[in-house]
Amino acid sequence: MSAIEEYQVYAIRYATLARKASDNFIGGDPHEEGSPLDYFVWLARSPSRTFVIDTGFERGVAERRGRKMLLSPDIGLKRLGVDAAEVRDVIITHLHYDHVGNFALFPKARFHLQDREMQFATGRHMTQAIFSHAYEVEEVVGMVREVYKGRVVFHDGEAELAPGLSVHHIGGHTMGIQSVRVHTRIGWIVLASDATHLYANMNDTRPFPIVHSVGAMVEGYRRLRELADDPRWVVPGHDPLVMQRYPVAGPGLEGIAVRLDVEPKQ
Repeated sequence: MSAIEEYQVYAIRYATLARKASDNFIGGDPHEEGSPLDYFVWLARSPSRTFVIDTGFERGVAERRGRKMLLSPDIGLKRLGVDAAEVRDVIITHLHYDHVGNFALFPKARFHLQDREMQFATGRHMTQAIFSHAYEVEEVVGMVREVYKGRVVFHDGEAELAPGLSVHHIGGHTMGIQSVRVHTRIGWIVLASDATHLYANMNDTRPFPIVHSVGAMVEGYRRLRELADDPRWVVPGHDPLVMQRYPVAGPGLEGIAVRLDVEPKQ
């Protein structure tokens, strides 16, 4: 049995969006102050393995959906010494436009996806705009093509992808969203992705309004805490506080990338 490795883990901020708090919480008060979202992809690397988690969206989608693009995710990865064209493993937490765009920038990668996410994105729920609006049909169709090329690795529930890194079906936000548990020098941390967009969604039990199942989303908050060695080490998918609570990943990366395998500030 292989020894568990320690991973260095990074959040790469590639876009941002100004929003009202009422946009980010079910039942949110429209008079609450602003609650912007940041958009991230994540990198986990050990001495022997490199995993990219999600691939972001491309500039055309950003313009059409009114998001402020900061840089292409592959450029952010390159600044951390990772060539997207050489990456072998990409974890797609779910197939929403801001998590699976740009997958073509990873021509050598296998894409790790939950069975239930492909079922959701290609099934009956997509006949309803309330579910389909967060998907880009060409990206979903493109991922189906990758299935036929043998490049998609499907998972049903939880799976260890390497010693020290595993995926876990959470559900709620979409039918098949998965989060990533990573072993680091401080212990097990969890990259929640959109299982909790903001710290407050999970910590205050105030669910995000883009949701397949509110019950599964709330239960997912409990599961995220279980998976991490410390609840503070659950990293949300879109919270600007991530950039404040964690240290800059290196010179010239201010506002772009932070290191997640360290104790966060309170």
